[in-house]
Amino acid sequence: MIYSKIKGCGSYLPEKILTNSDLELTLDTTDEWITSRTGIKKRHIIAKDQLTSDLAFEAAKNAIKDANLQPNDIDLIIVATTTPDKVFPSTACILQKKLKIKECPAFDIQAVCSGFIYALSIADKFIKTNSAKNVLVVGADAMSRITDYSDRSNAILWGDGSGAVILSSSNKEGILSTHIHAQGEYEDLLHVTKKEQAGVFKETIDMRGNQVFKMAVNTLDMIVDETLSSNKLAKEDIDWVVPHQANIRILEATAKKLNMSMDKVIVTIDEQGNTSAASIPLALDYGIKEKKIKSGHLILMEAFGGGFTWGSALIRI
Repeated sequence: MIYSKIKGCGSYLPEKILTNSDLELTLDTTDEWITSRTGIKKRHIIAKDQLTSDLAFEAAKNAIKDANLQPNDIDLIIVATTTPDKVFPSTACILQKKLKIKECPAFDIQAVCSGFIYALSIADKFIKTNSAKNVLVVGADAMSRITDYSDRSNAILWGDGSGAVILSSSNKEGILSTHIHAQGEYEDLLHVTKKEQAGVFKETIDMRGNQVFKMAVNTLDMIVDETLSSNKLAKEDIDWVVPHQANIRILEATAKKLNMSMDKVIVTIDEQGNTSAASIPLALDYGIKEKKIKSGHLILMEAFGGGFTWGSALIRI
């Protein structure tokens, strides 16, 4: 049987850091208020001369090196992003150019914070149908570019970064299952809209936080049940949860659902904020590099994002 197995991973965070103390200077907020409600202490911000593809390029290079491959060993590139460089071509095509890879298919997918799970699910199908051998899957977002920094409820949340994995064909267990969903009727609860700022209309994130929080917790409860049931597993079979880093309270709710200590949940939100599609691969790379997640461990990834979209992946490392 053909499995999709993670062969390498990599990440990249921009140099500039925006702390809660920095936000205190421009917003009616405090470090204590932000930390207690979100778990976030700081976030990384893309440089003015950087693009999303630059973030993706750095993470992709690290993942390819970690997998002991060369760029031209990659035969498919999928980039999950909400903040593409351009309307077209895709950020994946621009990344392909930067990596100097010739001719392999390359495309973007957009499922906001669930984007990496969606991309992983697509890549898994390509490998299991023998349509690709080594797939570069990237989550990259520059959320600061669509953040309204006069809106306290939004400005405190978002960060920029990129994470990547190499998914390769294997005869050993890797991705056991993926589950993806969407419910477009809730579009207006979390979306990008045009707002006027100093006489200029800019596209920025608009979110009804309390309603999104409730939906996220309930929906992630359901996706955990679906994933375990599909694989005939019990909660105690999971070694690690690698969740989308949206809010520490959501992470704690997922841990409670699994009767799991937070010590078994990979948490990066305090240092990175919500990096949307980048947050799961960033957390995965952190967990592996810190020698928390080890070969043979069973990990559950789960995410919830605008759309609404949500999804999970159960993976043997």
